[in-house]
Amino acid sequence: MGLYDSGLRLGLPGASTDMAEEVSMETTMEADVAVVAFKSASITDVEAIDTATDKIRSFVDENRPGRLVFDFEQVRFFSSLVLGLLLDIRARIEPYQGEVVISAIDPQLHRVFKITNLDRVFGFFPDKETAVKAAD
Repeated sequence: MGLYDSGLRLGLPGASTDMAEEVSMETTMEADVAVVAFKSASITDVEAIDTATDKIRSFVDENRPGRLVFDFEQVRFFSSLVLGLLLDIRARIEPYQGEVVISAIDPQLHRVFKITNLDRVFGFFPDKETAVKAAD
């Protein structure tokens, strides 16, 4: 029921922190469905991923969504730590029968889920709207 915008700082290797690219994440509620939309093409910074995990945990604890959609529409590259973030949030939602799904993921990134067999753990949808509607 509102928009949560966190300005995460993702640094590039060799770049000073002053020149780090700012990355945002929008979290919204649509009825019983939470949507976390990553607004960065690249998610690789350890501290930024840890910060995102903490913020999403808090959001989940406060809202207890029946479904949480991670929207990867703008993401083209991510660290394997993002898989840990997804699994962490899934473990947090499962005790009350919530589920985590992924929308609009790049086909190359989807391969990572297949290789790690996480395609059997998460549901995938072509876009955010379909993922939200499928919760009905």
